[in-house]
Amino acid sequence: MYNRITQHMNLKRWLLYLTNNEEISRHEQEFDIAFFIINTLALALGGIYLAYVGEWQWIPFLIIEYTWAVDTMRHNRP
Repeated sequence: MYNRITQHMNLKRWLLYLTNNEEISRHEQEFDIAFFIINTLALALGGIYLAYVGEWQWIPFLIIEYTWAVDTMRHNRP
């Protein structure tokens, strides 16, 4: 029983780190810069592609995902 609780806590800590939701962020600023650039490129190129193939209705979802990702990235920055 204790081992399962310990594993759960380790999983919880790992998920908090992975999603950058710890009280103090341990992610490097270089990671955040790369994350921002990649997500911005994905937004721009994805929007262009979706417009090109005529799937305009998906562009708002792309923007929502981009906004969520950027907000998550800066969530714990001082």
